[in-house]
Amino acid sequence: EVQLQASGGGLVQAGGSLRLSCVASGFTTDDYAIAWFRQAPGREREGVSCVSIRDGTTDYADSVKGRFTISRDNAKNTVYLQMNSLKPEDTAVYYCAASRYWPPSEYDYWGQGTLVTVSS
Repeated sequence: EVQLQASGGGLVQAGGSLRLSCVASGFTTDDYAIAWFRQAPGREREGVSCVSIRDGTTDYADSVKGRFTISRDNAKNTVYLQMNSLKPEDTAVYYCAASRYWPPSEYDYWGQGTLVTVSS
């Protein structure tokens, strides 16, 4: 059974940093991708970043380019989202999800959310 476990959220001041983690278990190959999404109150879910587990190819939403970095540690089955220069508008519940495709499209598995709050 595939499971995704997201963690690392918290309260941080604007300009600060946080690192989110998504631990994936149950995959039998590395032929999948992990994406981070976020959803703020009253807003639609937004794709933030994604990474190919097989070769490390990454992609970012324009709103986070240059501030967020996605990475993977295949030995730990973990994907990280390093978030720097955080802004109040980054406040949201962040979710990780897994796709069998690259670029990722359909998402077969979702982790629980982790709340990121950026104070001004």
